[in-house]
Amino acid sequence: METRLSRRGFLRRAATASAGMAIPWIVSGRALGADGKVPASERVTLGFIGTGGMNNAHLGGILGNPRCTVLAVCDVDQGRRLAAQQRVGGQCAAYNDYRELLDRQDIDAVFVATPDHWHTLISIDACKAGKDIYCEKPLTLTIGEGKALVDAVRRYGRVLQTGSQQRSSWEFRQACELVRNGRIGRVHTVWTNIGSAPGGEWAPDEPVPAGLDWDMWLGPAPWVPFNPLRHPYSFRWFFDYSGGKMTDWGAHHNDIAQWGLGMDGSGPEWIEATGTFPTEGLYDVATTFEIHYTYSTGQVVKCVSSPPPEIRFGVTFEGTDGWVWVTRGDMETEPRELRDEVFGPDALRLEYSTDHHGNFLDCVQTRERPICDVEIGHRSVSVCHLGNIALRTGRKLHWDPVREEFIDDPEANRWINKPYRAPWHL
Repeated sequence: METRLSRRGFLRRAATASAGMAIPWIVSGRALGADGKVPASERVTLGFIGTGGMNNAHLGGILGNPRCTVLAVCDVDQGRRLAAQQRVGGQCAAYNDYRELLDRQDIDAVFVATPDHWHTLISIDACKAGKDIYCEKPLTLTIGEGKALVDAVRRYGRVLQTGSQQRSSWEFRQACELVRNGRIGRVHTVWTNIGSAPGGEWAPDEPVPAGLDWDMWLGPAPWVPFNPLRHPYSFRWFFDYSGGKMTDWGAHHNDIAQWGLGMDGSGPEWIEATGTFPTEGLYDVATTFEIHYTYSTGQVVKCVSSPPPEIRFGVTFEGTDGWVWVTRGDMETEPRELRDEVFGPDALRLEYSTDHHGNFLDCVQTRERPICDVEIGHRSVSVCHLGNIALRTGRKLHWDPVREEFIDDPEANRWINKPYRAPWHL
C-alpha cells in the first residue's frame, strides 16, 4: 500500500511540476495504461460503511467502475452486511464495527451512508485514519458537528464529497447560473418546497431482531429499546437521529438556494419559523412548517412544507425580471427562452460536474476539492439546523454566519451542539 500511495503522490507532484507538458498516461484525472484501462495499482480502493438505502444505491453505481475496487463493507445489520458482501463478491471483507474497516491500510476512501447521527463521528475517524470520504447528506446532526468535521477534513488534508448530487445535475447548475448572472433581475425571494413529515405513528417496543447490533446502531444517541419505527427508514422522524424533512429534502433544496445566492461559505442572519409537531406517537420532528431566512443582502429564503399553489416542489427563484423553477430532471423559466440560454464567454460559470461519484474519484486522485466540499455541505445543512432550532425555540433568532453562533442568545447557542452517549465523543 505504501508503494502504491507513494506512486500516486509522485504522479500528482509530477503533474504539477510539469504544467504545460504532455503526460500521456493521465487523462481527466484517471490513470490509464497503454490499452486505455486503469491499472490495478492506480485504482481507488473503497470501503462502504452502511449498506442499506443510499449506500446500496451507491454500491450499484460503483460496482463495475474500472476506476475503483471495493474491498470491504460494514453494517451493524448482519443481513444487509452479508448481502452487500455477496453482491461485491471476490475478496470483499465484511465488518460489524466501522473502526475495523478504517484500520485497513489498503483502503483509500470510504462511502458513509449510515443514519445521520453517525455521519460526523465516522467521517472524522476516517480523516484520522487517512481516508477520503463520500458522506451522504445531511452531512451532520448539529451545527457543532459540522464545524468539527470541517476542521478535521482540513487538518488531515482529506477530500470529502457531500452526497448532495443535485450539484452534479445540469438543471440545477443551469438554474443557478441564470440567477447568478442576473437573468431574472435581482432575486428577492427563494422558495424551497420540501413537503411535510409524518406524525402520530406508534408501535410497541420489540426484542432486537436477530443479527442487528442495536447498541452499535444507536452509537452516540441516547439508549432506548428497539422499536421498528426507529429502524431502518423512519429514523428520519426522530431528532435523536435526524432532523425530519428539514434535513432530509431540505439538505438538497436549501443547498441549491445557497448555491444560487452565492452563499456557499455563509448563511442567513435572521430566522423565523412556525410549524406543528406530533401530539401523539413516537415521532418528534416537525410535521408542517414555514421558515423564513433573511440574508445580509435582504434576500429571503422561504422553506415550506405547504406552499401557495403556484409554488411547486423544488426550488423557485423569484427576481425583479422573472423567475426560475427547478426540480430533478426539469426546469422552467420566465421569460421562457431563458431555459435554453447559452452563456457567453464573459458569463459567470459555476463548477461543472455531470457525475457526482466521478467528481469524487477525480478529487481523490488530484487532491482538489470536490463540487460539494465539506464546508459547502456543512453550510447548507446548517441552514436546515437553524430552521429546526427556530421551530423548537418558537422565536425569531439572530445568527452570525461568520462566527457561527447566535448573537447575544446563550439559550439558542445551547442548541448548536448535542451531547453524545458514552463512550462516544468527537
